[in-house]
Amino acid sequence: MEKSDRGLFGTKIGVILATAGGAVGLGNVWRFPFVTGQNGGAAFILIYILCVLLLGLSVMLCEMIIGRHAHANTARAYTILANGKPWKWIGYLGVLTSALILGYYGVVSGWTLQYVFSSLTGHIHGTPEVFKDQFQSFISHPIEPILWLAALMGMAHLIIVRGVEEGIEKASKIMMPLLFILLIVLMCSSLMLPNAWKGVEFLFKPDFSKVTGKTFLEALGQAFFSLSIAMGCLCTYASYFSKDTRLTTSALQIAGLDTLVAILSGLVIFPAALSVGIQPDSGPSLIFITLPNVFEQAFGSVPVIEYIVSFSFYLLLTIAALTSFISIHEVSTSFLREELHIQRKNAARIVSCYGIILGALCSLSMGERNWLTLFGMNLFDFFDWFTANCCLPIGAFFTCLFIGWYVDHKIISDEMSNWGTIKAPHLRAFTFMVRFVCPVLIFIIFLHQFGVI
Repeated sequence: MEKSDRGLFGTKIGVILATAGGAVGLGNVWRFPFVTGQNGGAAFILIYILCVLLLGLSVMLCEMIIGRHAHANTARAYTILANGKPWKWIGYLGVLTSALILGYYGVVSGWTLQYVFSSLTGHIHGTPEVFKDQFQSFISHPIEPILWLAALMGMAHLIIVRGVEEGIEKASKIMMPLLFILLIVLMCSSLMLPNAWKGVEFLFKPDFSKVTGKTFLEALGQAFFSLSIAMGCLCTYASYFSKDTRLTTSALQIAGLDTLVAILSGLVIFPAALSVGIQPDSGPSLIFITLPNVFEQAFGSVPVIEYIVSFSFYLLLTIAALTSFISIHEVSTSFLREELHIQRKNAARIVSCYGIILGALCSLSMGERNWLTLFGMNLFDFFDWFTANCCLPIGAFFTCLFIGWYVDHKIISDEMSNWGTIKAPHLRAFTFMVRFVCPVLIFIIFLHQFGVI
């Protein structure tokens, strides 16, 4: 294996676990199960998998090709392949996107860490109204959420400064298996509840009557965001791939693990919720208001079980948040390290301090500091809306055009065939997808998010 002063992932399993960890995040746990239940259960899952194969894998491969070929941070990687042309700004957009996400996503990730502490100390008890009041009081507090944000940022920082192989890869080899162990334990606990089969049916029983044109758009959008496309994470991590890493195989494995986490999360949430007659909500209310009530009703008769389930679930959430948070952090860290020519630890310090400051402003904007707004939204909501609805689809759209129409086809062929050492029978299909199909699908998603279609 070739050496690099930037660092490389040391093992094949390290490549998969680290990159999959970058894709797996909080959206897998709260958004996928809810959207699945609303859109026909198993029917939606089938459509979602089709969308991953059509859209997700192709755009993932685009970013991986760019990252590994250039062996540079996201901005420089696009610049190298663009040969000074305006295409280079796609890479800078990816860095900007991850830098903006770092702030508000860090706030939510900090919330999960606080709930780990609360469940560990046995302080998650009460009625639905109490859970709601507790959550609203916590997120609007001027100090507490920022302290938990700083704690999570510190955890990510300690991993980032150790480098690619000794930091990111080693941490992923611990956290990702632990995440799956917790998922399986929690799934088994939920499935043993009375009437748990209602939740399984809710998730897996096909209901094609709910399938509409909007279902396909929802599935496309979920595939797009679940795989962390256009955040710079895939491109940055691919720059640490060795020459013998099989890009297509890796993309399939990463997408498969990402989808598996989402489905297992559904098997944790729906059986537990429907066994006690509670309809799951979406977004933060599901994680921080509804589920504490579900756990108390479902497992409260045996306090030790409730304690273990609650703690395990929020530990699971924190791990999912941390693995993706590390990948977002690394995008900016690698950018500063290579563009400013400073040591990794100093680049990481700058990014961590920046993330805490931006996250603090986002957190404060949800409390009494209602003057912290942009375009009529508090900072937290604005950065969430702007990155999800504008930056990500625009970045992915132009990445497809860049690979499909500008980059030398020999570069693509060499990367996908590992310089002729393996077969790449899917090369023509990939080229067709990124030239014609993916840009159209991404453009449709973009219009759908603004209510145009």
